[in-house]
Amino acid sequence: MPPTLVVMLGGMDGGASEQLLRSALEASALDTIDAALVSDRFERVLLLADRPPVLDVPAGVTVEVDRGAEPFHYGRRLVRAIAEHHLDAVAYVGAGSAPLLGGDALAALIAPIAHAPEVGRVVTNNRFSADCFALAPATLLARLDPPPPSDNGVPRRLRDEHGVEVIELPRTLETQYNLDSPIDLLALDLTRRARPRLAAILRAAGVDHPRVREACAVFVDRTREVMLAGRVSSNTWAYLEREAACRVRLLAEERGMQAAGTDADGTARSLLGQWIAEAGAERAFGALLPELCDAAFVDIRPALVHLGIRPSRADRFAADLGRADLIEDGALRAIVEAANASPVPVVLGGHSLVGGVTQLLVQWAWDEHDAGRL
Repeated sequence: MPPTLVVMLGGMDGGASEQLLRSALEASALDTIDAALVSDRFERVLLLADRPPVLDVPAGVTVEVDRGAEPFHYGRRLVRAIAEHHLDAVAYVGAGSAPLLGGDALAALIAPIAHAPEVGRVVTNNRFSADCFALAPATLLARLDPPPPSDNGVPRRLRDEHGVEVIELPRTLETQYNLDSPIDLLALDLTRRARPRLAAILRAAGVDHPRVREACAVFVDRTREVMLAGRVSSNTWAYLEREAACRVRLLAEERGMQAAGTDADGTARSLLGQWIAEAGAERAFGALLPELCDAAFVDIRPALVHLGIRPSRADRFAADLGRADLIEDGALRAIVEAANASPVPVVLGGHSLVGGVTQLLVQWAWDEHDAGRL
């Protein structure tokens, strides 16, 4: 029997930027569901949400809204859905985990579980920090004790605790891109890669960043140099070496920070954080950084942990868009103001900024350059 697709939508509320991301997550979830339905590879589709969707849900999709009787817990909620619907095989996708995954990619996710070995098999986009996975038999998830608090560690724990075979999909832009921040939306909007529902949300929102275009111009100039800092993968580095005309300076640190929990306990250490602590944000971005590059894309999250800065999600989102005026946390606001005032364009963000977002922006830069607009 074909697997059931389970999509989870929730956990995003707050101010204007958070509401924008919530709307984008809902639109992306429904775009992914459309792709799954068109593929005709799934027995059924379940949408598990914390509140009723605002947009029209495709016909035939089962929507279950959280009962609210107890605090949401990722693992317990998914296990309950598997048990209540008697699922033999399941494919799980977070609302923002698959904005670029089409029907063929979803089919590739589930194909290996059609003939799973006796120990079980899980297929994922990342064995160490999963955003989506397919599992057979689905009841294996209930054997994880304690239940997983998030999707990230599910494949690794199934392997380590129960010997389940893990298959990882090729790490491509399509399998790795997800929606965590408004900067992810900006990149999809610029490159026109968003699917119909999400594209409509982005057109209406008009997401912008004052220095992205200036920073992207460096990618297509062989006389200049770009810096990427933060949780940069070897895949992103290889992509830049292959596709960007400029020289590349890399500061890769704290890969796997969330999976290891060093962000939560504050033990993540960052060279960039040390730099800001020693020199001060104004000198770090105003004098030292311009000596090293002509533009910088900075995953600022490890540095914030190192510096002991714990901003709200709304503040993080405002920082990603360069909106210092919207940031309440004084320490973060000072960093963003310094980055905005830097003689070289600096774009701040999270993990995805120095991953899929960078790759999309390089593609966009070449398109703009070839059209004479950059």
